[in-house]
Amino acid sequence: MIIGVLKEIKAEENRVSLSPGGVEVMRQNGHAVLVEKNAGRASGFGNALYKAAGAEIVGSCKHIFQKAEMIMRVKEPQPFEFERIKKDQIYFAYLHLAASEDVTRAIIDAGSINIAYETIQKADGSLPLLTPMSEVAGPMAIQEGAKYLEMAQGGHGVLLGGVPGVDPGTVMIIGGGAVGINAAKIACGLGAKVYILDIDLDRLRYLSDVMPSHCVTLMSSPAAIRDVLPKADVVVGAVLVPGSKTPTVVTREMLKIMKKGSVLIDVSIDQGGCFETAKETTHADPTYSVDGIVHYAVSNMPGALPRTSTLALNNATLPYAVEIANKGWRKAMKDNPEIKLGANVVQGHVTYEGVAEAFGFKLINIDSLL
Repeated sequence: MIIGVLKEIKAEENRVSLSPGGVEVMRQNGHAVLVEKNAGRASGFGNALYKAAGAEIVGSCKHIFQKAEMIMRVKEPQPFEFERIKKDQIYFAYLHLAASEDVTRAIIDAGSINIAYETIQKADGSLPLLTPMSEVAGPMAIQEGAKYLEMAQGGHGVLLGGVPGVDPGTVMIIGGGAVGINAAKIACGLGAKVYILDIDLDRLRYLSDVMPSHCVTLMSSPAAIRDVLPKADVVVGAVLVPGSKTPTVVTREMLKIMKKGSVLIDVSIDQGGCFETAKETTHADPTYSVDGIVHYAVSNMPGALPRTSTLALNNATLPYAVEIANKGWRKAMKDNPEIKLGANVVQGHVTYEGVAEAFGFKLINIDSLL
């Protein structure tokens, strides 16, 4: 199979979907790899490294769309690329389709095979291709929250860890999954008071066992959120419904009970956001204020740490990419139910329930296409 690795073009997205080490593995499995010029430069992988691994360096994305049987990328296609996607071409990336009707309609029209990193799921319910980026975004959420608490950044001037004789700051984390627990680890390590809320009682029992005593676990509900919000200096939204639009858990009305200059970090923004007042921002212009509350809603947070993020992502995605390339998408989905769950839009049909529900599209069972 011919694998195409596109350069990321979304604002401040510095990751790359396949490292030179990944290229070498693909070559060992008998596949040709086309890499767009400078695709890995921001992650520390120059063109020479890709050539040494056996890739062909290509000057434009247009050539890759024309030649590649499987496109590998970190993020979804951008509008000017829609018409370049070919029928039956595999597009393997973070798609987050439930948050973008335009992208969904474009790939339906293209008739391509669209496999989303974020909905590949193991039998135990875990999301193996989201986990490594959650392990980056969680700590980063606390890092950014601490920064924007500084008065010069619009915050109310609280040091999260406090100092001897002065109370530490309070961090509220809504969602106890991979982002939430990794955010809580950093916040607790800084010495902040931490509340972590989730709707899964078994998850809360686990978090209570593994987190330090100054991390309080609470069953999430509107009442519990309203109770903690007035205390919080940083609120991290880490809610996830795999493949579906994220529910709103903090409304604009709730902002009235928060401290002015506190900070909301919406890690769920790539799936629509879990704060009513959240709107997507970029690393170049990451924050804005609503009712005196600082909002940070960068949709590709790990893109700011591309070296770490690229290597972590490749560790997780490469085995699936190799299986798809070796077997073709149909046999890979038949053999591996985890890959089958990654099918979001296939040959013009919406095959993932969360995407169909988001826009009222007809849902087609992927098995009927295999």
